[in-house]
Amino acid sequence: MNGRQRVLDFLEGRAVDRIPFLPITMMFAAAQTGARYRDYATDFRVLAEGQIRTASKFDFDYVNTMSDPAREAADCGAIVQYFDDQPPAIVEDQARLADRTALTGLKIPDPLGGGRMHNGVKAVALLKEQVGSEKMVEGWIEGPCAEAADLRGINTLMLDFYDDPHFVRDLFDFVIEMELRFARAQVEAGADSIGVGDAAASLVGPAIYEEFIWPYEKKLIEGLHAMGTRVRLHICGDTRHILEGMGRLGCDIVDLDSLSPISEGRNRMDPDQVLLGNINPVSILRDGDPETVSRQVALCHQEAGPRFIVGAGCEVPRDTPEDNLRAMRDYACSHQP
Repeated sequence: MNGRQRVLDFLEGRAVDRIPFLPITMMFAAAQTGARYRDYATDFRVLAEGQIRTASKFDFDYVNTMSDPAREAADCGAIVQYFDDQPPAIVEDQARLADRTALTGLKIPDPLGGGRMHNGVKAVALLKEQVGSEKMVEGWIEGPCAEAADLRGINTLMLDFYDDPHFVRDLFDFVIEMELRFARAQVEAGADSIGVGDAAASLVGPAIYEEFIWPYEKKLIEGLHAMGTRVRLHICGDTRHILEGMGRLGCDIVDLDSLSPISEGRNRMDPDQVLLGNINPVSILRDGDPETVSRQVALCHQEAGPRFIVGAGCEVPRDTPEDNLRAMRDYACSHQP
């Protein structure tokens, strides 16, 4: 059973030979090729090489196109700063929608128009061509709160929830339409699943999440499922206050960061919800030793139960010892769900 078949069968509830293994790697993957991170983020060929090398070396069941959250915002005209050895950053004090009235004139970029989204689509196509029969290919988009924060500025958006809720809903509508177009282009290029990163959603309280964010995440996920793709939700940070809502979205996979115990996720979500995670990527995966990593993954498995996928709470740090990552791999390879 190869990685692609393993993941897809597991998500459908069919028997598999071992637990799937789907860690997020970005800077770690770039380092496997010796590439500058600037090139990994902006050149689909460099990204594909890093993902394929990493997935092959550590027996991942998939490859992934995530590099940074600025793809869509860049194509919308946001000012993005690029660095050689760290991810691109959106220049928030010059946010694309610092003037909220600019939303009325903002056009949804063509995801095949030669910009950064197009680069992501090309990465999907190249990964599909080279390893798509063996590894699941996962594309990536931003969620409604994360992308709205990228366009408006995260601090300003937090005030908008109170000062101008109508604008927030208009902005979220724009984001959902853009992300579905971007996702469709990736699915048509060969993506088996789409990851949704909505990190900013962890920064709001449960009332704002339920009123503003959850309905748009739900609309996005339903739109992705209508394309026939699988959906992985990744919200960085402490999501304990919104776990129940995350579990009601209907995602195929819900990632939990290390700040949100898997035991709480399992208790507050459907028993059939697939959970991924969630050892601390720094204090355990990077700074620990293989024995500690293995013990922590085993604890996550115990708390999650059989609907569990091995992975860290967030991105595998660039300087993670390879033996520690292999310890995660070895646990997945030697255990049934």
